[in-house]
Amino acid sequence: MSHPTSIRYLRDYIAIPSVNPMGRSDIPQTLVGEQRYADHLLNQLKQMGLDAICVGDKERPSVIAHATVPGAKETILIASHLDTVPVDNMKIDPFDPHIESGRIYGRGACDTKAGMAALVAALEPLLKNGTLACNLVLVGESDEELASIGVTEVLKHLGRQKPDWAIATEPTGLQVITQHKGVALAELRALGRSAHSSRPKDGENAIIALAHAAIALQELGTQLESSPHPELGPGTCSIGLIQGGHAANIVPNEAHLTMDRRLLPGEDEISFRAELEMTLHENNVAGVEITECRVEKPALHTSHDHPCVKRCLHELSEAKLPDEPGAAAFGTDAGVLAKHGIPSVVWGPGSIAQAHTEREFIDQDQVEAMTSLFSGLLSR
Repeated sequence: MSHPTSIRYLRDYIAIPSVNPMGRSDIPQTLVGEQRYADHLLNQLKQMGLDAICVGDKERPSVIAHATVPGAKETILIASHLDTVPVDNMKIDPFDPHIESGRIYGRGACDTKAGMAALVAALEPLLKNGTLACNLVLVGESDEELASIGVTEVLKHLGRQKPDWAIATEPTGLQVITQHKGVALAELRALGRSAHSSRPKDGENAIIALAHAAIALQELGTQLESSPHPELGPGTCSIGLIQGGHAANIVPNEAHLTMDRRLLPGEDEISFRAELEMTLHENNVAGVEITECRVEKPALHTSHDHPCVKRCLHELSEAKLPDEPGAAAFGTDAGVLAKHGIPSVVWGPGSIAQAHTEREFIDQDQVEAMTSLFSGLLSR
């Protein structure tokens, strides 16, 4: 059975493992890294006549391709990340892109290889027919699922040659997302003094000190609920990791905590650190220090009046699809792009509920619809 170009490309992409190791060392090297997918995409784009290169780490590169139209007044950057989350506990073969009842299954099918497949399939005939109406910077970035190192390397490479605006092709069900929360992480450390458990008072228990900090952070989460954003809801914090101790019969002299904080527009590293310091102070938490506080993906807030929003909504309207902009709780590289002065939206096929799952899939009609939307956007 013959399938549309976008579906064929998507199946090709899914079959190439590009797992983000997420800081782990137990994932087979045959699955880890974006290099295989980047090489495939690089060759494909070059064959289409694009000026394409890889930037960043050799094992975990990002792809940048330029399509230039003489006299074009606008440059758009469209980014779809190359990495996927790991494949633990999947109930399907993650790299067998089979089609069943109108759905394409496999790791990355929804998040976000469908976005790249739709973009490349839309661009190819525009280049052949000479109907591309704007300059395009096509980006496949690495490491979106963790620390956004790839998009940072892309921005460094572009330097002052900033596009007018950008799209991140995350799964939004074809809805144009103009606002989303940011992603921040903090690491706390408690230092104590070792002693034998038969005489615990001779030591200072770092785990107990860290437990007081954890309770204070839980209270912070409750406080955040009282100040929700009108579209995004409240910011959140969640403790995801606690480590400490050497043995049951030794009072631990050190313990560590890692927490996730979802930021609202206007919150940044400075306000995040100040919030943590105030929380520990107000709760009289002693012996605990903040060793790291970083924002990995800034929050996104793009005005509905910005031309980039209007352009995308116009395409939806032309296709007789719902054209109301929305907000999302998850963070994306669009927040990174916007922080660097590139107005951005998030727009792509599929649902976030289908991503990262044991049977990840995307509906074929969503991929084909996104291909048509990209085609209209890039040819007007």
